[in-house]
Amino acid sequence: MADAKVIPFDDDRSRGGAVQRPPRRRSAASRRTNGGGGPVGEVQPLPGRSLAQDDVPVTPEEEPAPQSPHDGGLERRIASGLAFLRRRLTGDYDVDDFGYDEELTDQVLMSLLRPVYEKYFRVDVKGVENIPAEGGALIVANHSGTLPLDGLMMQVAVHDHHPAGRHLRLLAADLVFMLPVVNELARKLGHTLACAEDADRLLGQGELVGVMPEGFKGIGKPFGERYKLQRFGRGGFVSTALRRRTPIIPCSIVGAEEIYPMIGNAKTLARVLGIPYFPLTPTFPWLGPLGAIPLPTKWTIQFGEPIHTDGYPPEAAEDPMLMFNLTDQVREQIQHTLYKLLVQRRSVFF
Repeated sequence: MADAKVIPFDDDRSRGGAVQRPPRRRSAASRRTNGGGGPVGEVQPLPGRSLAQDDVPVTPEEEPAPQSPHDGGLERRIASGLAFLRRRLTGDYDVDDFGYDEELTDQVLMSLLRPVYEKYFRVDVKGVENIPAEGGALIVANHSGTLPLDGLMMQVAVHDHHPAGRHLRLLAADLVFMLPVVNELARKLGHTLACAEDADRLLGQGELVGVMPEGFKGIGKPFGERYKLQRFGRGGFVSTALRRRTPIIPCSIVGAEEIYPMIGNAKTLARVLGIPYFPLTPTFPWLGPLGAIPLPTKWTIQFGEPIHTDGYPPEAAEDPMLMFNLTDQVREQIQHTLYKLLVQRRSVFF
């Protein structure tokens, strides 16, 4: 009897194991016959392997497809979006006593503000490590730009860049909560009235609170007075921080002054409309709605070193001289940082 010829096979061990595939029908050529035409014994497969595994070469179509790290990502996002819509429609979400909606802020409102922050104003953030990871703190910033976009950009900066992903609760003027639509959006974003009572409650709950003491004097100042801080009021924010023994963090914002260069103020029209000022800029109101588009300036937001208040006695909150000194210290630190950032700035737009 002639010796049986061994059929060669691929060494699947080099691929970490045999590739599973359905058995195939053996052709006549795969059988060996003797001189009389009778079949001889067939080649026996190696232990643990079958001929179907050994004698069929692996084709590219039969290789197992690699698993993509993004497989299922779209489905998860769709499922998450549908779950979000279900919660909004059924009212199954939380809103705090001030009207703050954290889920809506994180998933919708911040997503709307982020392209403006990243692509339009291209904000650089410095010193975010000066903001504590937990507990109450008061962030005090300069205010400018004709419209209060600087507060919104500061809110995105804290939310997106702080290692703990903290949320900033801004104190806003009464006018914000008198405007339809704006009132609801401000509440959902976590804004509340710029009063000592609300600030004290938020700091007592361990929240980050943002305040811009210049108010309308800062946001509505002429372009010729840009980056010159106005008076910081009576220092009520310092009294609140002293009472709650929370740190005060000065914040300097460069870039907002030039988004709407205010070259004039139609005071009569402002009185008729019941608003603090009616801005006249190189583009507004001359270009109509197009004039309301801010200029794409380059921004820098720098958070300074905190001024600690926990070393003062409880009665320090009632000391007018101490409040005046701390207010002046915060104001001078912000002003000095503004000058330093302006010297380092290459261009208004780059």
